[in-house]
Amino acid sequence: MATLKDATAIVGIGQTPFAKQLPESEKALACRAIVAALEDAGIAPSEVDGFASYTMEETDEVEVAKAIGAGDVTFFSKIGYGGGGSCATVGHLASAIATGQANVGIAWRSRKRGSGPRPWKNTAVQLPTPGQWTRPFGLLRPADEIGLLARRYMHEYGATRDHLFNVALACRNRANQNPAAMMYERPMTRDSYMTSRWISDPLCLFDNCLETDGALACVIVSAERARDCRQKPVYVHSAAQGLPAQHHGMVNYWNDDPLTGPAWTAARHLWKQADFGPEDVDVAQIYDAFTPLIPLSLEGYGFCGRGEGASYTEGGALEIGGRLPINTSGGGLSEAYVHGFNLITEGVKQLRGVSTAQVPNAATCLVTAGEGVPTSAILLRS
Repeated sequence: MATLKDATAIVGIGQTPFAKQLPESEKALACRAIVAALEDAGIAPSEVDGFASYTMEETDEVEVAKAIGAGDVTFFSKIGYGGGGSCATVGHLASAIATGQANVGIAWRSRKRGSGPRPWKNTAVQLPTPGQWTRPFGLLRPADEIGLLARRYMHEYGATRDHLFNVALACRNRANQNPAAMMYERPMTRDSYMTSRWISDPLCLFDNCLETDGALACVIVSAERARDCRQKPVYVHSAAQGLPAQHHGMVNYWNDDPLTGPAWTAARHLWKQADFGPEDVDVAQIYDAFTPLIPLSLEGYGFCGRGEGASYTEGGALEIGGRLPINTSGGGLSEAYVHGFNLITEGVKQLRGVSTAQVPNAATCLVTAGEGVPTSAILLRS
């Protein structure tokens, strides 16, 4: 069976500063990140002929291509479901390049969530079908929906707020090592976590991701071309998307088991095409819009058994030197929330050996997109 295994590589990454409010437009931020990624790779903008981003991306490939000076574009793609699309942008470009539809691909995400409106504030827009079954009954925000799942998880498996604190602390500790992180000089303690204000029971302030302005991008080429680029190649070893049967989105009402989310579907395909398994992953960048997504993803991607994700976080397991160091830039909880794209660039940094919280001799990395919505994941290797 034909696979994408190591046929392509990420050879350039770029990002803007992260802040609660940046003055530039989303288009300007996107172009700055893309040009920085191309410079990192040593590739001219005129060579770019493939683009991939999110359906929620406000900038489009037509305007971006003109602004950066791209040549003729032969492949472009947009992935749905918000944060669930992050890794799929890389997967789509890897597929296009491996099959000859493009030669130099750019994936990006630009967002002004810190200074912009919250998506659910517009009540004049007709609700999609899932929202008609949730929002009239008080589940207005993603935090409310994930809070409901978290309470179900606590009830069924004995997870506690201390387990969620373990996740938040691991991400904050890594952000405290990362000068680019919004939470760089803001350490967290158990007391500050436990006494922070509620957002949606059982989720407190520090169980929720940041609200950030910023943009990131990466450059993907064939493995052959990658050998001649400026940076050490980071190979796309496997890529997958996941949409389980009878999926409802976030709350998963119609699924036989609400706690078996899209990660389980994506993981089966991801590992099937890989030469290594969860036990061989040196570092993971796991989508962390909310702390409960980490234990749910640990289970879905096979790092532990069903119901064991919470206890897996104990004893510093998620810290550097632990069983599975995660989100080594600080992730969405403590570096920046740009729909998970910083998890991709941090995975590349780890395998280049240049992270601010470097895992010694890291050679394999799992990157995941949003759990709870139709999702995606990639395995990277050096």
